[in-house]
Amino acid sequence: MSRVDKNLFEGKHYLGKPADGDDKIISRRVELTKQIPGFCSKELNLLEIGCGNGATLLLMSDCMKSCSGVDIFDHTAEFERKKSELKITNCSVALKNIEEEELNEKFERLICFEVIEHFKDDNSVNRFKNWLTADAVCAISVPNKWWIFETHGAQLPLLPWNRVPFFSWLPTIIHEKFANARIYTKSRIKNLLEQNGFEVLDMQYITAPMDVLKDGPLKRIFVKYIFKNNTTRIPFLSTSIFVVAKPKQV
Repeated sequence: MSRVDKNLFEGKHYLGKPADGDDKIISRRVELTKQIPGFCSKELNLLEIGCGNGATLLLMSDCMKSCSGVDIFDHTAEFERKKSELKITNCSVALKNIEEEELNEKFERLICFEVIEHFKDDNSVNRFKNWLTADAVCAISVPNKWWIFETHGAQLPLLPWNRVPFFSWLPTIIHEKFANARIYTKSRIKNLLEQNGFEVLDMQYITAPMDVLKDGPLKRIFVKYIFKNNTTRIPFLSTSIFVVAKPKQV
């Protein structure tokens, strides 16, 4: 079993703080999702796999009939507090391990952002189809291998800093020996989804949000001139790959 698997399924997971609704990476993913033709509708129900504290669900609530989220970690208290503050009534979350447990309903829309890389087996995306209607559409994102920094960190010997530049560029067999999560190229995530019964409709590189930079002249220059758009054609400026897919018709 690789370190990736051990981290999550032998009690050695690295549970970080979920992103907040005002984080740029969250707003970028939401904006891209809302731009998918026909994705949003007050007649459609949305499921989020790996919803964290529900920040994304709450931002999607204004354009969906209902928003339901599941996560392996319990952030219910934080979610309910934010939900109450915003007076949102069509969102809910549940504690569930979707690699082992089933859901009792089907959804027309699904989102899953920066989650697949943490699965014990990324072929678990095959299970998504169990909870989707035949005409469902999915928006998925995974970490981009060609971003300069290792987005989820790695347990590297003799190195106290776990986000070493260009570590993610190493061959997969080396990367996954030390990394806290898998990482993907466009071809890898496309092949994974197609092998598990999905048709890929679109893929884009999400531009790095640069939230980690302290406010100041350097950040303002970067955000204004280099990292200003939600997507980029340059892989080295992107932290994640955004994928639109749907179940293959049998």
